[in-house]
Amino acid sequence: MIHVKHAEKATRAPSRARRASGPRWRWAALALLLAAAVYAPFQLAPFHVFQLTMVLIYSVVLLGLDLLVGHAGQISLGHGAFFAVGAYTGAILLDRYDLPYPLTLPAAAAVAFVLGLALGVPAMRLRGLYLALVTLAIAIFLVPLLKRFEELTGGSMGLTLAKPAPPAWSGLAEDQWLYFITLAFAVVAFLVAAGLLRSRVGRALHAVRDNETAAEVMGVRLSSYKTLAFAWSAMYAGAAGCVYTWVIGFVSPDSFTVNLSITLLAGLVVGGLGALPGPVLGALFVMFVPSISQDVNDAAPGVIFGLLIIAVMYVAPTGLAGLAGRLLQKIPRKE
Repeated sequence: MIHVKHAEKATRAPSRARRASGPRWRWAALALLLAAAVYAPFQLAPFHVFQLTMVLIYSVVLLGLDLLVGHAGQISLGHGAFFAVGAYTGAILLDRYDLPYPLTLPAAAAVAFVLGLALGVPAMRLRGLYLALVTLAIAIFLVPLLKRFEELTGGSMGLTLAKPAPPAWSGLAEDQWLYFITLAFAVVAFLVAAGLLRSRVGRALHAVRDNETAAEVMGVRLSSYKTLAFAWSAMYAGAAGCVYTWVIGFVSPDSFTVNLSITLLAGLVVGGLGALPGPVLGALFVMFVPSISQDVNDAAPGVIFGLLIIAVMYVAPTGLAGLAGRLLQKIPRKE
């Protein structure tokens, strides 16, 4: 018996060591990634800095979408609409009411949160294709709606805005200043999401995703968590839309068509559902693959884009984040 116990302890020790080394590796990787993100704008051309800024914005949008789709198990084909609501809320407050930039961010997030909460009510009764159609309808009628209220939204011409100017003490160019604002915003958004998913709320969302009947038996209020999942998801998209307005300095209805919503969902699936690195990888896909497709074939960029999605899904059915996780598991480690 004594030898058996010693053998069990010996087999447990390496597994414990591997579990303990996992978080250390992740924290080291995150620190290295953050250091590279801080260093990058000083080495890249302004256009490439702008591209990275847009990747950060799309990362937050996809992070909100992942809370809904990847963690709560709901579907949305109209997430671009919440992105547009946040962008237009920020733009209107800046253009019509001359509100300071920092105050437009919580206002845009709040407006999107309320709209997401309202959409969450039908989500309690709908699921699958029916829910997808409802969210798709929102993305479809938003563009004509924005064009109709011309006095407020600028109609088809949109609104042109001044970008936040870098303070003199920073010594940064405009593109670098906007990049660091967006980087700080994205870091906070991911930290909040990570804390939320590790909490009781995150466990409840996963229970709803995995089995609604079992979750309800366990005491999870399906109606509350489904509604809140839509609201949180919309809030992230709305806040990202406001920062998008700062970075672009212009909003128009044609920037938020149905294609944007579909592209966002495709980017999230390609990046990986239910994994925090997934939105970042998906944002890289959303930002760079369409331009690569355009360079490959000017006549049919959509075809190239679709073929690339099929290729990625064939190689990595669980997304790029899942593929990266499997590759890391194959790396031999010292016991």
